[in-house]
Amino acid sequence: MQIGEVAARTELSLRTIRHYEETGLVIPSARSQGGFRLYTESDVARLMVIRRMKPLGFTLEQMRDLLDATDRLDGDDALDADEREALLECVRTYQQAAAEQVEKLRGQLARAEDFAATLGARLEGKVTTSSPAR
Repeated sequence: MQIGEVAARTELSLRTIRHYEETGLVIPSARSQGGFRLYTESDVARLMVIRRMKPLGFTLEQMRDLLDATDRLDGDDALDADEREALLECVRTYQQAAAEQVEKLRGQLARAEDFAATLGARLEGKVTTSSPAR
């Protein structure tokens, strides 16, 4: 598929997808005869991993590290037990970091909801209770 379809499916801008290409995170699987970037489902899956990592504060280098680990785990290369365990530990580390970010965001969301409710209650109080004239 071409970059426009990939952008629509991933909800990433064309500029963002090109940036990820420039940084080596996602390389189009092919080019058309006209030179258009062509992406596969696997490329889209990589972009979705990146899209999910970005709002959690992961750096491009961390994204690359995780993608490299998952590529090696998913690849056809024969890994010895130590290599496989090291790669799995890498993925576990990112899973734990993501879980910690989720908890942090839940706390922020709870505080934001509490603040919004406080303001809403204050506005309702102003609307239903008339202030004395001065």
